[in-house]
Amino acid sequence: MQRLRALFFGTPAIAVPSLEALTSVADVVGVICQPDRPAGRGLSLAAPPVKERALALGLTVLQPEKIRTPELAARLNDFGADVALVIAYGRILPKAILEAPRHGCMNLHASLLPRHRGAAPITWAIAHGEVETGISLMQMDEGCDTGPVYSQHRIAIEPDMTADELAVSLGQLAAAVVRTDLLRAVAGDLEPVEQDETQATQAPLLQKEDGRIDWSKDMHAIHDHVRAMTSWPGAFTYAGGKLLKVLASQRGAELSPAPPGTVVVADKRGVEIACGRGTLRLLRAQLEGKKPLSAPELVSGRALSATMVLGK
Repeated sequence: MQRLRALFFGTPAIAVPSLEALTSVADVVGVICQPDRPAGRGLSLAAPPVKERALALGLTVLQPEKIRTPELAARLNDFGADVALVIAYGRILPKAILEAPRHGCMNLHASLLPRHRGAAPITWAIAHGEVETGISLMQMDEGCDTGPVYSQHRIAIEPDMTADELAVSLGQLAAAVVRTDLLRAVAGDLEPVEQDETQATQAPLLQKEDGRIDWSKDMHAIHDHVRAMTSWPGAFTYAGGKLLKVLASQRGAELSPAPPGTVVVADKRGVEIACGRGTLRLLRAQLEGKKPLSAPELVSGRALSATMVLGK
């Protein structure tokens, strides 16, 4: 049997395992990722992880600035691909690209569709306190993650797992789905199931302001928020008028003895902050212009003290 000719669309690290898996089941004739972007303190151009891995594998890489052009659609048609596999590419594909491969484009979406359609399913699943998520292999259409689903594979979200950690696990799961389900979907051995629109939820693109901590929420919701926003956009609050990035936390006491945002414990044992219900233990944080510190170090450096009210 002749091997499939496949295109691959992806950009960040979560997509790399799927690219590697795709090379084991198909001939990857082209890899499309977003352009190099400024990164680091020097803001020098950095290649996305998918590009770096694709070049190491000797694959052809395209990095179009614009994807809604006749020239790009024609170029993709010229590859003569049977299918395109998409994971975390970062842009909505137009009809001309969706129709370029013979079997269209299939997406590995990091949620149990129709939940968390959109750009940030991993973050919003954790932020909503969910205990499981997964990978959905779906046929793409012109909507945002609205196409029929071939298969779903589930994974537990551990109580203290961050978005970064969950992304690594989902990246590995997605690669396994490529190996077990992609060829079956292309061959028609998996029946695509339409999504239930009444169950759909959204996972919109993250903004910096999404990281702000609302201390009126209970400790479980705030802890979920901290781990969901790791590492971008990052959970933050204000301490003495200065931005404080909250890098790690734990659930504290069930009852709160003070108004939300009040530092109720600040000593060598650590820091606890009153929430709408319960307290949050601060493990690690970073005051603007300073290096990350543990909670006791923040106390000894007088960045935090008992009775201080955060968020102002």
